[in-house]
Amino acid sequence: MPATAPMPVLPEVTISLSELVPPRCRHYFSGRADRAHYRNRRYDFGSSRQYMPLVRAFLDTCAAERDRDYRYLFTLLGSELASNALRHSRSGEPFGVYTLNCQRHRDGLRLTCRDQGKREGAGPYSAWGEHLAPNPDGLDLHTESGRGLAIVDALATTWGDNGFAGNRQVWFFLAYDLSDSLWNIHP
Repeated sequence: MPATAPMPVLPEVTISLSELVPPRCRHYFSGRADRAHYRNRRYDFGSSRQYMPLVRAFLDTCAAERDRDYRYLFTLLGSELASNALRHSRSGEPFGVYTLNCQRHRDGLRLTCRDQGKREGAGPYSAWGEHLAPNPDGLDLHTESGRGLAIVDALATTWGDNGFAGNRQVWFFLAYDLSDSLWNIHP
């Protein structure tokens, strides 16, 4: 049998993240309110943290017709949900996915992050009723981790989850009026 030559090392190829988005969905990531009258926007993201700029572009575009503070806050809170899906669920494993679904209401935006459930070895699955709770020390500046849900709890108008660890859905609602929000408290 002839000896086979070793496979040559292939160079890394860099492509723009926008090349991964189908043309029919590109307006989801434009950062412009050119299609502001949507009621529902949904997009599935892959398991790599390298997609986070695309996640932020999606979130920013969902809130594009709002002011700068609202857009920033909505993007921050949504990024926390996406980051938690990658870190704590099977969505962060190879070939994993999670879905962000933004619903526009007359008084605010609701974002739902649906992941693929608890990672293997992360404890027993409960059939129902395993609701998430923020870390009580999550807003302490000296805390190493656990800030995500604490930030969502502190800054979102309301938030919650479906209580099902096998296919978690975490959501928050952010009212357009931020006047009663902790976001507007200035030192």
